[in-house]
Amino acid sequence: MHLTSVSLINYKNFEAESFQFDPKINCFVGKNGVGKTNVLDAIYHLSFGKSYFNPITGQNIKHGEDFFVIEGNYQKNDRDEKVIVSAKSGQKKLIKRNGKAYEKFSEHIGFLPLVIISPADRDLITEGSDTRRKFMDGVISQGDPHYLHTLINYNKVLAQRNALLKYFAANRTFNGDQLSIYDTQLHELGTPIFEKRAAFVKEFTPIFLERYTSISNGSEKVSLSYRSQLAEQPLSQLLQENQSKDKLTQYSNFGIHKDDLKFKIDEFPVKKFGSQGQQKSYLIALKLAQFDFIKTQSKETPILLLDDIFDKLDEQRVAQLISLVDNAHFGQLFISDTHPERTEAIVKEVSQTYKMFLLARE
Repeated sequence: MHLTSVSLINYKNFEAESFQFDPKINCFVGKNGVGKTNVLDAIYHLSFGKSYFNPITGQNIKHGEDFFVIEGNYQKNDRDEKVIVSAKSGQKKLIKRNGKAYEKFSEHIGFLPLVIISPADRDLITEGSDTRRKFMDGVISQGDPHYLHTLINYNKVLAQRNALLKYFAANRTFNGDQLSIYDTQLHELGTPIFEKRAAFVKEFTPIFLERYTSISNGSEKVSLSYRSQLAEQPLSQLLQENQSKDKLTQYSNFGIHKDDLKFKIDEFPVKKFGSQGQQKSYLIALKLAQFDFIKTQSKETPILLLDDIFDKLDEQRVAQLISLVDNAHFGQLFISDTHPERTEAIVKEVSQTYKMFLLARE
């Protein structure tokens, strides 16, 4: 699978722009603020129906306009595929495949597998558990539509249970039996999600460790582990035993929405004890392992986006990264960088065709 062309109308800082792509390597170069990352984000948008950097739809429309359109043309399994994502102020976003609109965006997830590596990934280390759960769920969902459907339903029931707890507090009442109806639903939905996440981490961790060793030359020991309250007790029991706590906090304190991934280096948290270089290596290994996992699960080679990472890595790590992606295992690659000469020098070292796009917009 590869993206042959993309057209942007009123997307972020673009009024109307079209690009024709090389099936292997495509480089967007130019000064900061000219829209390099926006092109990569538009490609991400075509796969996931949302921006990687700003999920608020209205803020992705060019200033002064009231709509945007992103059109992507793909070659997939020897077929032409056209995907259009469009949004108009005050209206629901649309995703169309070959002219037919999806009823649910979740039906599109996984059709165009994609992985992005970006400086924004640092949030996986620095932010709260919600960011790491989203990463985990995103990887699993690209190859398992049923998982995504179950997760969406779990979150709906969770929101209803939390609303009920707030209702009880506002009306100075409490009905444990009424709450138990939601407990049963959360147990039935949350348990398979927990089991799927545990199985994913078990399969994913060796792939990640191998990638980290390749990037860091095995100079330190890292680990990745899954933490869940459901590892100790069934969710139905946790919810039942802690109704009084939930009543007090007006919030559901137990469930798979509290799960987390623990990132460690030499047995210490990467966030506190990893150097900048080690953190970057950890994140890149995580994303390359994501690529490997999705490729194995979907039997399809994902598109890989490398956003502004040459500025964030030393030359040795850049060389290692490029050598890793310079083989048949990887498919189409999109790169953004501020230095045209540096980028071209790097991609000339690999044995793949490439195309350079110099953006110079004010």
